[in-house]
Amino acid sequence: MLLMFDEKHKKHLSFLVDIEIIVLQEFCRISLEFIKKGANSKIYESAAKKLGVPADTVQHGVEGLMYLLTESSKLLISEIDFQDSIMTLGFTEETRQELLQQYVDHRREIRSVLSEMAIDLPHYHNLEWRLDVQLASRSLRRQITPTVTMRLETKDGDKTSSQVLQTDPVNLVHLTRCLDDALQEMKSPYCRRIVRNIK
Repeated sequence: MLLMFDEKHKKHLSFLVDIEIIVLQEFCRISLEFIKKGANSKIYESAAKKLGVPADTVQHGVEGLMYLLTESSKLLISEIDFQDSIMTLGFTEETRQELLQQYVDHRREIRSVLSEMAIDLPHYHNLEWRLDVQLASRSLRRQITPTVTMRLETKDGDKTSSQVLQTDPVNLVHLTRCLDDALQEMKSPYCRRIVRNIK
């Protein structure tokens, strides 16, 4: 699986094409610190002074490198795919080898950081439902209005919360079809491959 870069990321990474290996290693170190602890503008400014470029250029270079490392680690792409992905960016053979080494050395650590940052969403616990039908009212004697009332319980860690939902059967059937389509899509080879790579 190859990484796809939009024009913004290509532009950010283009700054790193002509720099020396020792400077690239420093950029990789800064990018890893960015992934673990967040941005630090003082580091950008000091690196910009040493290189004689604007601080924005350094920041964009670090962000581009961070994107490259996080996306590669998230998808756990192979070493060959990593090299093929960055080949189109204009890096020299030596630079590509250094980036590959940084990726191989730090991908597990980056995946660990990304998994800690993942949002833990509430998930399904229980569902109770009831069907109510209004057969008539004072103004309309022959009226059939069905309503489905549901109590959905979700769990977030140890905390359980419940929501009461109400809908008519037509909307419920439509919702059921949409969810069924989504479940069928998850069984497709394409989605299975994506889920396997995310884990």
